[in-house]
Amino acid sequence: MGQLMIKGVHTMFYSSEPDALRAFIRDKLRFPYTDVGDGWLIFDLPEAEMGCHPADPSDGAASGTHDISFYCDDIHKTVAELKARGVEFTDEVADHGYGLVTHFNMPGNCAVQLYEPRYRKKPQPRRKKGD
Repeated sequence: MGQLMIKGVHTMFYSSEPDALRAFIRDKLRFPYTDVGDGWLIFDLPEAEMGCHPADPSDGAASGTHDISFYCDDIHKTVAELKARGVEFTDEVADHGYGLVTHFNMPGNCAVQLYEPRYRKKPQPRRKKGD
């Protein structure tokens, strides 16, 4: 198998409060980061996945829409830990079929979903250098 051309995904939040948002992600979510200069933080994500869903304008997801969610292994434990760090959730944990779901806001009116998935991904074989 050849080497993958795409080696990662770069996600972005656009915020009217970028400094506060960077501090929130650094201090409350505790993501590791690199300061690439002038306080511009690029955060390392522990794991990523991508889903492709059908557009459903009646549910607010028009074609061309994209979304960023965070996921965890134990939503109740994660919510409790984040609340202890001052994160404010906008709803209670609810069963959405694909997993247990809640939402919170980050500075600059960035609303995100946090969920505990019901699905389990297959482990991917490690690629050898040069494959």
